[in-house]
Amino acid sequence: MIIKIIVVFITLATFGANAADRITGKPFATRSEVLATNGMAATSQPLATQVALDILKQGGSAVDAAIAANAMLGLVEPTGSGIGGDLFAIVWSAKDKRLYGINGSGRSPKSLTLAKLKQLNLDYLPPYGPLPVSVPGTVDAWFELHDKFGKLKMATNLAPAIDYARQGFPVSELIAYYLARSAPKLSQYPGFKETYMPGGKMPKSGEIFKNPALANTYEKIASGGREAFYQGAIAKSIARYMKEQGGYLSYEDLSEHKSEWVEPVSVNYRGYDVWELPPNGQGIAALQILKTLEPFNLAQMGLGSTEYIHHFVEAKKLAFADRAKFYADMDFNAIPVAELISEEYNYQRAKLIDVNQAQKVVDAGHPALMHGDTVYLTTADSEGNMVSLIQSNFRGMGSGMTPPDLGFVLQDRGQLFDLSPGRFNSYAPGKRPFHTIIPAFVTKEGKPWLSFGVMGGATQPQMHAQILINLLDFKMNLQEAGDAPRILHSGSSQPTGEKMSDGGYISLESGFSVQTRRELIKKGHSLKDNLGGFGGYQAIAVDSDTGVYRGASESRKDGQASGY
Repeated sequence: MIIKIIVVFITLATFGANAADRITGKPFATRSEVLATNGMAATSQPLATQVALDILKQGGSAVDAAIAANAMLGLVEPTGSGIGGDLFAIVWSAKDKRLYGINGSGRSPKSLTLAKLKQLNLDYLPPYGPLPVSVPGTVDAWFELHDKFGKLKMATNLAPAIDYARQGFPVSELIAYYLARSAPKLSQYPGFKETYMPGGKMPKSGEIFKNPALANTYEKIASGGREAFYQGAIAKSIARYMKEQGGYLSYEDLSEHKSEWVEPVSVNYRGYDVWELPPNGQGIAALQILKTLEPFNLAQMGLGSTEYIHHFVEAKKLAFADRAKFYADMDFNAIPVAELISEEYNYQRAKLIDVNQAQKVVDAGHPALMHGDTVYLTTADSEGNMVSLIQSNFRGMGSGMTPPDLGFVLQDRGQLFDLSPGRFNSYAPGKRPFHTIIPAFVTKEGKPWLSFGVMGGATQPQMHAQILINLLDFKMNLQEAGDAPRILHSGSSQPTGEKMSDGGYISLESGFSVQTRRELIKKGHSLKDNLGGFGGYQAIAVDSDTGVYRGASESRKDGQASGY
């Protein structure tokens, strides 16, 4: 009897060591993929996911669901989103069998010049206050998307967020944590306390929070359209408040704003076409990283190996050196996008990687000149349409500028301008700043395969590349690809003009071994801990033959993927 017990114990212990407590998949996976056929949504907050599904069940399109979810996130997750910020999206149209891209980023105030900023003796735009505020582009992008792909009325799409804003919702533990972190810096600005700190304190986890001012704003947008936000009472309130606070954003800046439909650009990686939007965003950095790594056998190296981490970080340094120099508003610059993402250029850059030594200083390449905190969500409908959408105020809740009785904070995206003259991303009036937020999409032989994104400032292109490497090189499923331990390199070349001088540093999640960390140090890398800076992932994949959707969501946040 004793022997039998020992045998059973050993068998179970062996099974547990090989697969932890999961029956299938990788031991680090937190949960299985979500499967559905009629529609799906993946967002960073369960209430937003459920709102998106409700819209789909009412006959709404994937775009309707995405707008409804984004409006809801602006309420329940104001620490990463809101209509005071910008939006980018990639849409797969099942009818047209093609991708559409929209750049919903706003421009700098026309009355603020580089000369005026220099008179203030600034080396960079401050992160908070009136100076870094640019035109909020989200609402206009909503209507552009809705005009092209929406099926329900905008009032229907905004109704759930309006109801929750009036009735209240319980604040989650994670959002309560980030709200508390925002309070010391942003509460000094007029309007912020009145909106987010009822009773003088930020809401705690489990407390019911209401935002009736945001409900009123959403109702005006629902009934009055984009004009209500950019030309009506909302615009006048924003302009008046900004003038009172010494800012430069004007009614004219708001009234003249327009989103831009753009063509997504792609590279082929391991037989799949990976799509990103062109600058002023940083999406093509993910494409550069992938193409630089493509000549190497990453599958043979393995996820946790020193070799893989070293090659990934070195490829990232090369891409970010180009990012610092070239990525900017394409209306102001002839940016060599096609050359930067070309196979020939990136294969040549790959030869600069020293397999034994980390690079301390990396310069941008020479392509021929021929021409923060965020929310990411993705939706899919019964007709096969899919939306990859990302939206942000930057630096969590934004500038702190909170116009009275509107219920939202204005973004501080202008902080990412370079105040040195003569560079691609140098400040200019009416110019879109370099942008960190990027949606992504993948097709296979002209058919949709994956809509995904990972929020988190400069983390984003690194994680876009890692997700695809996890899927295509390391053969993980959709949830495993997001749950796998992540690599983050920081301190690289910045679009604001600063350059890496000491090689930056690597932050590794806990899934990497001590031995690997030691070997990276031997190669000249610096390692530093990072708590909570590894991004937020959402994804929906589709089997074009069966129509089955697979969903995955970020286990490091409140994320939920759900379908029906």
